[in-house]
Amino acid sequence: MQDFDDSTLWRISEFDRIRLETGNSGYARLGGPTVLPTTLVSELSRLDYSANGTDPMEVIAACMRHREQALIYVLHHGLVWPITVFPREHLYHSPRDLTEEIRKGVRELSVHSVEPPGVRAPGHFMSERVAEERHYRPLLPLLWALGLHGPRGTLMQEIGGNAAYRVSPDFHLGSLPVSGAIGPAIQRLRRETASLRSISTWPGMNIDRAVRLLNGLYLLSGLMVLRMHPAARKEPSTQPSGWLSWIRRSR
Repeated sequence: MQDFDDSTLWRISEFDRIRLETGNSGYARLGGPTVLPTTLVSELSRLDYSANGTDPMEVIAACMRHREQALIYVLHHGLVWPITVFPREHLYHSPRDLTEEIRKGVRELSVHSVEPPGVRAPGHFMSERVAEERHYRPLLPLLWALGLHGPRGTLMQEIGGNAAYRVSPDFHLGSLPVSGAIGPAIQRLRRETASLRSISTWPGMNIDRAVRLLNGLYLLSGLMVLRMHPAARKEPSTQPSGWLSWIRRSR
C-alpha cells in the first residue's frame, strides 16, 4: 500500500478492495485512537443522507462544533481524498490541496467514511506521528471554499428554519477571497439583521448565493443565527417547483 504522504490518490475501487482484504484503509496505520469520540459518532449518525452520499460540509461542521479531529474520506472524480481535519489547530492534512479543486466549482463531493486520524497535528510531542509539513494546509480556506463553491445549495441543518442572520461582531475574513456581491453582502450583514429571503434580494444576490454565503459564514464561526428576531422568516424553498416537486412530495 502507498504511504499516507504519497501525493497519488486512490481510486475508489482499489481503496475498497484494500479495505476488504486487510480490514484497514491503510491511512490509520500510524496508530492513535482506534475509535472516534462517542459524541462525534452520535452526531454523525444523525446526518442526512442523499442519493449522492453524506455531505462533507455537515461532517466537517460536526468536527468543528465538537472540536474533534477526524479522518474523512471524501469522494471526488472517482478518487478517495483522505482529509484529516484538526479544528483546534485550524489545519487539515491531505496528499493534495482540495481547496483549489473546490474553488473551481464542485458538484459531486460526498463522504465515503470517517475514521480516527492516522496522523498528528504539527507540534505534537509524539513527533514520529507527524507527517510531512507540506501536506498540512490551513483549514479556514477549505471551509470557505466548501461554503461558497461546494455541492450544497441548501442551508445547513444548524442554521435553517425560521431565522434571521447577522455577521458576528468580532468576525474577520482576513485574506480569504471574496468576489462579486459577496463582499458588499457581508458588510451589510455587519450593519443589519436579515432573513435569507431578504438577503437574496440584495444587489447581485439570489437564493443560491445567499445560501452559500450563510453556509460559509457559519463554517467559519462568523454567523449569528437569531430565531426570535423580528426579521426572522422561514427559509424559502430551494426545491424544484411544479409537477416534479409534487411527485417528490408524494413519495
